[in-house]
Amino acid sequence: MRIFPILAGLLLSCAVAESQEINPEAARIPDRQVSVTEFGAVADGITSNTEAFRKAVEALSKQGGGHLNVPEGLYLTGPIVLKSGIDLHLEKGAVILMSPDKSEFVVSGSVKPCITASKSHDVSISGEGIIDGNGSWWRAVKRGKVSDVEWKAFLSRGGTSDDGGKLWYPFGLKHYDDIAPDAKAQEKMRTHLVRFTDCERVSVTGVTLQNAPKFHLVPQRCTDVRIEGVTVRCPWNAQNGDGIDIMQSSRVLVRGCTVDVGDDGICLKAGAGEKALKDGPCKDILIEGNTVFHAHGGFVIGSEFSGGIENVIVRHNTFMGTDTGLRFKSAPERGGKTSGIRISDIVMADIAGEAIVFETSYADRPAGHEDNVAATTAAFVPDFTDILIERVTCRGCMTAIKASGTIAMIHGITVRDAVFFYEKTGTAIDDPGMITLEKVRLETY
Repeated sequence: MRIFPILAGLLLSCAVAESQEINPEAARIPDRQVSVTEFGAVADGITSNTEAFRKAVEALSKQGGGHLNVPEGLYLTGPIVLKSGIDLHLEKGAVILMSPDKSEFVVSGSVKPCITASKSHDVSISGEGIIDGNGSWWRAVKRGKVSDVEWKAFLSRGGTSDDGGKLWYPFGLKHYDDIAPDAKAQEKMRTHLVRFTDCERVSVTGVTLQNAPKFHLVPQRCTDVRIEGVTVRCPWNAQNGDGIDIMQSSRVLVRGCTVDVGDDGICLKAGAGEKALKDGPCKDILIEGNTVFHAHGGFVIGSEFSGGIENVIVRHNTFMGTDTGLRFKSAPERGGKTSGIRISDIVMADIAGEAIVFETSYADRPAGHEDNVAATTAAFVPDFTDILIERVTCRGCMTAIKASGTIAMIHGITVRDAVFFYEKTGTAIDDPGMITLEKVRLETY
């Protein structure tokens, strides 16, 4: 009679062991070095260096790749497109500042990411410097999330107020042209700071990524991705200011990073709807030794994951002051299935809302738009399952564990060996069969 639990335990041990061995290949960069200044770059914060970066990348690419060094100084630029075999290396004191002129990023009718690589291999960003997206020239601002001084500073740029003066758009600015016919259309055109699409062997190490127009670091449909020792930061109130978003990528390591952002901290996504099934799951992910300060969630799955999330280890991470700690969010029409999610050794403090939360009626709410009503059809319903969360310590949260939805969407979840000090609610779980609690200690005042 004991053969089934023993076999299940062995299978779980094997799955965890396999995940712990996830070790993506690093980008292979030829031992060749050039400086961007050799191609006319000027570090005065005024001269546009877009063409200098383009020439440097082209020259290195023709030679088979190498290290493109950015010396100390302030380099204003438009979009940078990296190619196979190239490492963009920022020396200590080097700052790449993206132009506040949004029109520079419009290429052939679409808005390009600030730094990007597509269908390439062995691409890297490294060093001790800073890449700044100048995102305040792109993002809408909610009046209730800034001080009087900050609000006046935004208004001094020109722009457009809406919603009875509760919202400011960087549309109709004094010194820069618009790229859309109206403020809401331009808001939808905000771009990512760094995005790799359909690439193999991607490495991002050491650098600071800050003030993105939208998300900061996005590997999308990539294989063998290493993100190590990276600092990601932006104002706490930055609209859609996600930190690290892993999208339908496989063999990914996120280790030793510090994240302090305006939206989700470290997030896994796998698309929505039929197309997501073709693009495949987000799988074989190891997230360890990271610290997340402000964020809507420390570690997040969703809201879109129709392609599935498989074989994920999240361990030895610290969340301090996030809105939620471990956040699983989705809704019909954008949901999928999780499998092999193992989360352990998580330390949390001062969590504004829930330490652990499952929500299955999530609605996206872009700035200036009416709340979207979550879909009620049966297509692509979330299936949060096969999730083990253990050895969690949380001091300070409103609610320890919350799960909203049906048991068909939330099941096969175990939380064990955990301690929560909460202020309002211990557990708020719609159906007791959703989550199994083992040796969970709940304390309050």
